[in-house]
Amino acid sequence: MKDNKPILTVQGLQTHFPLRGGIFSRLRGMVRAVDGVDLTVKRGATLGLVGESGSGKTTLGRTLLGLIPATGGRVTFSGLDVFSLGGRELRALRRRMQIIFQDPAGSLNPRMRVGDIVGEPLRVHRLLPRRRQNARIGQLLERVGLPAACAERYPHEFSGGQRQRIGIARALACGPEFIVADEPVSALDVSIQAQILNLLSDLQEELGLSYLFIAHNLAVVEHFADEVAVMYLGRIVERAGRDALYAHATHPYTQTLLSAIPRPDPSSRRPRAGLGGEVPSPVNPPPGCPFHPRCPLTRKLAESADSNETVTILGEGQPQKILRRCVCERPILRPRGDDPSHLHACLMS
Repeated sequence: MKDNKPILTVQGLQTHFPLRGGIFSRLRGMVRAVDGVDLTVKRGATLGLVGESGSGKTTLGRTLLGLIPATGGRVTFSGLDVFSLGGRELRALRRRMQIIFQDPAGSLNPRMRVGDIVGEPLRVHRLLPRRRQNARIGQLLERVGLPAACAERYPHEFSGGQRQRIGIARALACGPEFIVADEPVSALDVSIQAQILNLLSDLQEELGLSYLFIAHNLAVVEHFADEVAVMYLGRIVERAGRDALYAHATHPYTQTLLSAIPRPDPSSRRPRAGLGGEVPSPVNPPPGCPFHPRCPLTRKLAESADSNETVTILGEGQPQKILRRCVCERPILRPRGDDPSHLHACLMS
């Protein structure tokens, strides 16, 4: 059941990795994979997290679950401070938060039978007596659309879609409330994608699950998510309800991503906005707005200011003042004037 109460709240989350080199492995910099993220996942709902490859989506999802240590920030799950827990409390919390991996083949141990893979969480958390585990494993497999007899087979005997169903069954074994779905359909054929998405939707309705659905395919997110957060270079640049974001995206990066969605209409001549330049390095992100070196609005301002350089902030005119803000000032997520639930981090839109 969906409601407006948050099951997961993220405040100022940071995940940085040290970059070392040389003979003595000296610290040469920090990879800012996640650099100050705020978001909320509502109970029984799906938050879609989208962005280009390398934007930090997977790192964010794994940090939420404690699979990657956080550098800073706070994650609250059902009133519990995730990063302050340890021992039995953390073990109990892990039963309530699970993950579905992107690669169904790589996430399954090829030396283990399917029954052992699905039943491993039951044994680790000691949820059932051993004599009752086989029955529970069969129920989980049947719930995801596989016969119970599959428990005696190995992962290599299944197709990609079937392997992903096995991964979903494993994630359900502990009876979780929240699942990070890390691009669960990106490695599958289109027809199989629809089947897996329908399965996840049915499970959500039946079990009241909450999802963080990570994807780079915005067309998939449009049909599956309730809210959408757009991530760029480790930061959230826009967050809104699904309908509001797809109808009235305000951040230039979001607008560019949406313009690239293919439309099944050969007569459509909708212009596509291209991104100029290269994706900046998370080791040395640009000052100010991280998107300003590639932003089409910034380029237009530079042209209107009669600038021959990529970023020129000299002069007295209004374009130069706006450019100066983009280059020097880091935008924060703020509401749009007419919709307080639609947040964006842009100084011009």
